[in-house]
Amino acid sequence: MYIPPYFKNTNIAEVHDFIDKNSFGILVSQASSKLWATHIPLELEKNGQGKHILTGHISKGNPQWKNFTDNTPVLAIFSGSHSYISSSWYDHENVPTWNYIAVHVYGTIKIIEGERLLTVLKNLVNKYERASANPVSVEHMSEKFVAKEMNGIIGFEIEIDEIQAAYKLSQNRDSKNHATIIEQLEKKGDADSLAIAAEMKIHRRE
Repeated sequence: MYIPPYFKNTNIAEVHDFIDKNSFGILVSQASSKLWATHIPLELEKNGQGKHILTGHISKGNPQWKNFTDNTPVLAIFSGSHSYISSSWYDHENVPTWNYIAVHVYGTIKIIEGERLLTVLKNLVNKYERASANPVSVEHMSEKFVAKEMNGIIGFEIEIDEIQAAYKLSQNRDSKNHATIIEQLEKKGDADSLAIAAEMKIHRRE
């Protein structure tokens, strides 16, 4: 994606953390004669060689998987908070804009099955059940039930080739206007505006 230099985040540890916290992404690939996109959790983990990969699964009823072969190129998109920035907040004439964080991950896909897929599913459920009052786990489900459910999905790993991270947070504004934008976002008070204001404070560039 197009990212002006002052909005590009090359801190890979920070970007990895963003993916982990915003892991409900969009998987995009070529499916027959058109592009296809599926909204699914895509989890960042390390493979046996210590290299970061993404893991996930989709329903066999979803035709996107039928074009998956080893090394099929795919794009995974992760989005965070975003907020409209009014040009009325500036001390000069300008256009409105939008502040946001987005990460694009390019890579190649490989189908996984059996014990490897089972491990991926266990990790996925355990991650999101942590905050539950009465957490469930794949380990406590019957083998018959798990086998039946696994038969209805296609699991995969994505070997990462490139990560592009856009943190568009008004880094190109002077200190006065930057502070005013934060103030106005905090006045709006909604969750996205407050999150963007907080990120602006963290990623300020003088």
